[in-house]
Amino acid sequence: MVITRSMLLATVAVLGLNACLSQPSEKSSPANTPEISSTEPKVQATETPGSEQDPYLWLEEVEGEKALNWVRNQNQRTLAELQANPVYADLEAKALEVVNSSERIPYGTIRDGYLYNFWQDETHVRGLWRRTTLASYATEVPEWETILDFDKLAKSEDKNWVYKGANCYTAQAKADYKCLVSLSNGGKDAVVIREFDLATKRFVTDGFTLPEAKSSVAWVDYNTLLVATDWGGDGTTLTESGYPSTVKRWQRDTPLSDATLMFSGKKTDVGVFPYTQERDNGTRLEGVVVAPTFFTRENYIFPQGGNDAVRLPLPEKSDIVGLFEGQLIFTIKQDWTVEAGGTATHFSTGSLLAMPFTGKPDITESGMPEVIFEPNDRQAIEGVSMTKGQLLMTLSDNVVGKVFAITRANSDWQLEQLDLPFNGTLSVSFADKDEATVLINYEGFLTPDSLMSYSPQNGEIKTLKRLPGWFNDDDLVVEQKETKSKDGTLIPFFVIHKKGIKHDGKTPTLMYGYGGFQISMRPNYSGLRGKLWLERGGAFVLANIRGGGEFGPKWHQAGLKTNRQVIYDDFIAVGEWLIDHKLTSPQHLGIQGGSNGGLLMGVMLTQRPDLWNAVIVQVPLLDMLRFHLLLAGASWVGEYGSPDVPEERAWLEKMSPYHNFDADVDYPEPFFVTSTKDDRVHPGHARKMAKLFEATGKPFLYYENIDGGHSAAANQQESAKRAALEFTYLTEKLMTKSTH
Repeated sequence: MVITRSMLLATVAVLGLNACLSQPSEKSSPANTPEISSTEPKVQATETPGSEQDPYLWLEEVEGEKALNWVRNQNQRTLAELQANPVYADLEAKALEVVNSSERIPYGTIRDGYLYNFWQDETHVRGLWRRTTLASYATEVPEWETILDFDKLAKSEDKNWVYKGANCYTAQAKADYKCLVSLSNGGKDAVVIREFDLATKRFVTDGFTLPEAKSSVAWVDYNTLLVATDWGGDGTTLTESGYPSTVKRWQRDTPLSDATLMFSGKKTDVGVFPYTQERDNGTRLEGVVVAPTFFTRENYIFPQGGNDAVRLPLPEKSDIVGLFEGQLIFTIKQDWTVEAGGTATHFSTGSLLAMPFTGKPDITESGMPEVIFEPNDRQAIEGVSMTKGQLLMTLSDNVVGKVFAITRANSDWQLEQLDLPFNGTLSVSFADKDEATVLINYEGFLTPDSLMSYSPQNGEIKTLKRLPGWFNDDDLVVEQKETKSKDGTLIPFFVIHKKGIKHDGKTPTLMYGYGGFQISMRPNYSGLRGKLWLERGGAFVLANIRGGGEFGPKWHQAGLKTNRQVIYDDFIAVGEWLIDHKLTSPQHLGIQGGSNGGLLMGVMLTQRPDLWNAVIVQVPLLDMLRFHLLLAGASWVGEYGSPDVPEERAWLEKMSPYHNFDADVDYPEPFFVTSTKDDRVHPGHARKMAKLFEATGKPFLYYENIDGGHSAAANQQESAKRAALEFTYLTEKLMTKSTH
C-alpha cells in the first residue's frame, strides 16, 4: 500500500472534493446522499467576538425542524426564481446529456487480467461495480460483467447506499479474492464496511463487517486486518477531529470486540491510520501513520508483527511512497538537515528521497538518505507511483504535466521522461507493482480525456480510450498569464475565451479559485463548463494562487494560518488584472469556489464586493471562530490556525466572512450552495451567512441539497440540476442579452 498525501486526504476526508465540486467533472463519481448519523455531534453555544451570543446557532442543528423548515423555504424560493428563467430548462437538458452519456472513459483498477470499474448513468443511478478483461477493455465496446448492482442492493436492504470504494486482498488462488466494500448510507464520509467475495459475487456470510464510522482498514493476510474505527460506537476512541485514534489487529471468525490493541494516539491528533507494505519476500510489514496535525506525520512500523512500534527516522512533514528495491521512498514537505558521521546533509522541501530500509530507528543505522529528484521553484511533484521495476513520478512544471520513469542501476537513480502529450494535465490513474500495465490520463481545457496504457517492461505507450469533444472549441483559445500580487509575487492563471474577443470589459467571465491544503488547480476538460458556459460566449479563468500545490510545499506554506491574506491578495490581483486589461468588468465578472474555496468566496464577498457581480459559495467554511467545533473542523487548525490561540484568533476574527458581514455594504447577490448530509464541512456555515443576508434584507440565493454529501450532489441527475442552477444564476448576473 502506498502511503501518500492523497491517501491521507481521502482517509482523513478533509476538503478533498473541492476542485470537483466547483468544476463539475464527468469523470468523477457524483458523491453522496445520506442520512445523518444519530451520533451527530451536539453543537454547543459559544460567544461571538462581541458580548452577544450568536443568534443563529439554531441553524447549526443539522436536522432540527426549525432549521430544515428555513432551508426548505429558501430552496423553494431559489428554485422558483432560477427555474423560471427560460435558459434553465435548456441548460439542465444539456447538463443531463453530458453527465448521463455513455461516452465516458470507464476508469478502473487492474487485478489479475481484469479491469474493475464503477459506473453510473441514468439507468444505474447508484451505480454498478463491474469488470471486463483487459483484452475486452481495449475494444470500443467492452463486455462487462456485473459484480454488484448498488441500486438493487439499496432497494433490497432499504438503504440509500452510495459506493465508497473497495480494498481487496489478493491471495494466491483467484477463488480467494476478497474485498472490503465501503458503503455510505447517503454519501457521508462515515461508511459501513462489509467483506465481499469476488468469485461468488456475494457478501461473505459472517465475514469481516464494521458498523458505520470513519474507519480505515488494511489487510495483513487473508485472516487478519488492521482496523481503525470508532471502537464501541461511543466516540471515546475518536480524536477531537472525529477520526479514529486507536488501531487494533482483528482476526477472522472472532468478534470485533476481541480485536487486540495495537496502537493508540492522542485525543488531539487528527487521526491514526493503519497500513501494510509488502516486503520483497511477499509478507506484509504492518504500520500506522499518526497525523498530529493535518500536515504532519509520525510513521511507525511493527517489524515483528507484534505491538512494539518503531518510529521511522523521517521528518514530520513527509509522505511515504513505499518500499522499492530495498529502499524506503518518500517525499519531504520541509527543508531537512541530516547529521551523520560528523557531516550535515541538507535536503530541500518538495524533494523525492530514498533511504535504505532496515527498520532501524536511527539514520546512522539505516543508512543516509539520497536525492532521487529535487524540483526547482516552478515545479512540484504531484505524485509518485510504484510499478513493476519502476517508480513513476508525475511532475507539474509551471502547471503543465510531465511523467518520468525512475529506475535504479548500480546504486544510481535514472530518470526518463515518458513520451506523452504536453501542455495539459497528466495523471497516473492506476499503477501497481504487481501489475504489468499502468494507466495514464491526459486532459486539457480544450482537449478531452485520453486514457493510455504504459508498459514498464518495454516502454510501450498505447491510447486505449479517447473521449469525443462535448462542446465546440474551434473558436476558443487558452492563454496562460501571470500578474503580480500585492507583495510582488508572480501569480499564474489560465484564461479560456473566444478568439478575437473585444477587450471592452463586456465579456462575461467566471473565475475559479481554491488556494489551500496544497491542492493544485490544473488544466482539466469539463463538458459541463464548456457546454453551459464557454460555448455560449463566457470566459473561464483558473487562478493558481498560493495555498495550493502548483509550485510545491512552499507555495502552500506561504499562506498558512496568519499569513493567509496573501492567498486572498493573489485572487484579488488576478481579478484586477482581468478588469485592468478590459477582458471583463465588475458588472460581468463572477467567481466560484467550494469548501476551502467556499471560504475564499466568502472572503472575496466581504473584502472586495466591488470587484464581482456574481459569487457562487459552495459547501463553504464561513464562521471561522467556530469551524474547529463543527464536524471535521478540528483537523484544519494546521491550515487556518486555532480560535483558541489568541494571536490566531485575532487574525481569524479579522478574516472570518461571517464576522465581517456589514449591513451597510452593498454586496453582490451571492448564491450559497450546500448539503444537509455533508459530514465534513458543516452546512451551518452557509445557513448562518445566508441568514445574515436575509435578516438585513439583502438579496441572496440559497440551495441546500438535503440528500447530498460534501460534493452537494447525490447522483448524476442532481449534479446536472446543480450545474444548471449555477449557470442560470451566472447567466442572469453576467451575460447581456446579446450573449444569451
